[in-house]
Amino acid sequence: MNMTPVCPFVKAALPDDACTRKQGSEDEGKAEKDAPGDSTAVSPKCPFGYDSQTFKLGPLSCMICQALLFDTTKCVPCSHVFCKACISRFKDCPLCGADIEKNEADNNLQCIVDRFIEGHARIKRSHHVDEDKEEEVVVENKKVIYEDVSLERGAFLVQQAMRAFRAQNLESARSRLNLCAEDIRGQLERMGNTSELCSQLGAVLGMLGDCCRAMGDAGSAVNYFEESIEFLTELPADDLEITHTLSVSLNKIGDLKYYDEDLKAARSYYFRSLNVRRDAIKHHPKPSSQILDLAVSLAKIADVDRSLGNENVAIDGFQEAIQLLESLQLKSEEAGLEQRRLSVLDFLNNQLAEKQPDSTI
Repeated sequence: MNMTPVCPFVKAALPDDACTRKQGSEDEGKAEKDAPGDSTAVSPKCPFGYDSQTFKLGPLSCMICQALLFDTTKCVPCSHVFCKACISRFKDCPLCGADIEKNEADNNLQCIVDRFIEGHARIKRSHHVDEDKEEEVVVENKKVIYEDVSLERGAFLVQQAMRAFRAQNLESARSRLNLCAEDIRGQLERMGNTSELCSQLGAVLGMLGDCCRAMGDAGSAVNYFEESIEFLTELPADDLEITHTLSVSLNKIGDLKYYDEDLKAARSYYFRSLNVRRDAIKHHPKPSSQILDLAVSLAKIADVDRSLGNENVAIDGFQEAIQLLESLQLKSEEAGLEQRRLSVLDFLNNQLAEKQPDSTI
């Protein structure tokens, strides 16, 4: 059963992002007034058109996966460029329809993309103006602080990774997520284990596990999920976002163990996820999504119990999950959860109907 994790990058900028965007002449005047005496805030605009709200495609994007180019490859003879993994699936250019005679690596363009990523969306960048250079804008010899050029870097990298992942450009996704994880680790070293940063790192490690699993590398996937779990278990258990990410990582290892037919190990991870979700409900009893998550964990454990031959225990688990879902009263604004509730409920009822003894016999 697929889970949809809450992305921790959508909440706010990282904690050291003290510069707030200012719009309009009135706000710009206030920014200058509020800025430290030895610096001036400069409101920037991304020259490549990447927008923090709409994620517009720019000239460095692959038109197939719609993420930034990775292993940039040029089609011959039309010279259109795409990610290597994306264009390798085509015999004709997706943009112009020309026959592709061969593909060539475009290292120069890839270097531009890499430099763009390295410089893009830094939280704060200080630049001392050099009076000897006429092209530099001199503001009374003050240090100029460039604010976020388009988007907080972690969210930018995750967004690019998710686009690549959906398009099955898994190497690109993994590369962007590794950069994001490095950035967050650096932030943690400077600022300590803040809840938001820890949640972000746990989520990114989980996404890296998803990439490895999709690439068929179950061993690396388990390692990333385990690292995510180890990291998140050190954090407060009353944070809903952290507990959700933790329980999902535990379930994903359980799934890998299940597919590897290591049922006892699978049950152990599913059971740990169940306990995390039970504890979460103690702290946050109201969210309906919590009840759904708990029912999913009960279903997973019951399914394993049945495979292990513990039929009575399995039936008890299925029935408990059914009772939870049948008693769940969704509000009008939670209509999106109804389909998931019905889907899980249908699975549970089918499980009971499939194995329960026929009372007419």
